[in-house]
Amino acid sequence: MPDYDFDLFTLGGGSGGVAASRRAGGYGARVALCEDQAVGGTCVHRGCVPKKLLVHGAHFRAEFEDAVGHGWSIAEPGFDWKKLQAGKDRELERLDGVYRRLLHESGVRLIEGRGRVVDAHTVEVNGQRHTARYILVATGSHPFLPQLPGIEHVITSDGALRLPELPRRVAIVGGGYIGVEFAGIFNALGSRVTMFLRGGTVLRGFDDDVRAVLAEEMRKKGIELRTESLLRGIEKQADGSLSVLAGLETLEVDTVLFATGRVPNTKGLGLEEVGVELDERGAVKVDEWSRTRVESIYAVGDVTDRINLTPVAIAEGRAVAETLFHDNPTRMDHTGVASAVFSQPPVGTVGCTEREARSKHGAVDVYVSSFRPMKHVLSGRDERVMLKVIVARESDRVLGIHMVGADAPEIIQGLAVALKCGVTKKQLDATVGIHPTVAEEFVTLRTRRPDPEAERVGDLGHKVAEA
Repeated sequence: MPDYDFDLFTLGGGSGGVAASRRAGGYGARVALCEDQAVGGTCVHRGCVPKKLLVHGAHFRAEFEDAVGHGWSIAEPGFDWKKLQAGKDRELERLDGVYRRLLHESGVRLIEGRGRVVDAHTVEVNGQRHTARYILVATGSHPFLPQLPGIEHVITSDGALRLPELPRRVAIVGGGYIGVEFAGIFNALGSRVTMFLRGGTVLRGFDDDVRAVLAEEMRKKGIELRTESLLRGIEKQADGSLSVLAGLETLEVDTVLFATGRVPNTKGLGLEEVGVELDERGAVKVDEWSRTRVESIYAVGDVTDRINLTPVAIAEGRAVAETLFHDNPTRMDHTGVASAVFSQPPVGTVGCTEREARSKHGAVDVYVSSFRPMKHVLSGRDERVMLKVIVARESDRVLGIHMVGADAPEIIQGLAVALKCGVTKKQLDATVGIHPTVAEEFVTLRTRRPDPEAERVGDLGHKVAEA
């Protein structure tokens, strides 16, 4: 057997790379990891963590307003953007140290720099070559910017997390989860927010009821949604403001945030040169074991463009370590993965959308509830909660669970366990709820929504009778 420098060499110090490296190191493997930025990757430094800290900070405005209806007298609160940013940066610096310590305690050698794959068993970093029995690519993704006049004047989510001042007027291009999350943050902190959407509403790919309800709640909060928008460009004015050119309209703003998706970080890694296959978006093609076409090279996380979520990358990385270094062949199960959108109000979802359920499973029963939560009976806020359960009619198995409203991600996490275990509607009905809570509605849903087909037949029959 060849004598390699390492058993595993990981490119990328994000969630997937760190998880795989730590677990492999814990099993006694000789592991090295290279990273050219802060350790922790997108989630810790340019995504989940800093964004969630800003979401928490933004929520206080509504809490102050709602407190009045509950008997509190509050002086006009003030907000300091720089203080929030400084607190966020201190936490990210702390987490960078935590990740470095965890790697060290697992026996993983951290090499600072960008790696390039030279051959099936060799990685070059800073001009030095290292050999390994296995190579793991976990380099993540980065924001995508389209070719558009004036695109050099915009920021992405990376820049939005580092803004020195809170902009008074913000244009957000893109209606995916990143766009709606930042729309909620800026709106809640007092910015005037306008979103430009290529389609008819937000969150393409999510359940239609979720999309409709969230869009309505965002409009209630004062966020303007300009749908079916075709951008022509961005122009910078002499005073530093920006003009967004969309169709025949022009909007003057202070900041333009493009949230138009992300693309895998594979450029310059040398992967194709050594035989690793990439798809049309540059994502690494892997099999169910996260192995590439080159037997010794694996890939996990956003760079594979499967389910681009931090916990998925972690699970994929750990599965690779179990398979290669613990004699425990493990495949990541990509079904029934729950997700959340930290919009305002937030979204939690797991399983099939209604469209997917009807397409894959045929006849389904759909249960939907929309109501004003108890908190807002006294606060007076015009905000509603929507809960939805989708059930296979023949088997009674729950196929999808969706929620828009406060604490949706926390509630859906528990229900995701039930869905993973094959929960049926009968079992939900037999569960005693906790009263009074929003979550109890999931176990008290009884009225099935009429089938779309039945509704169309009924309408046709009514028209014929009138004729």
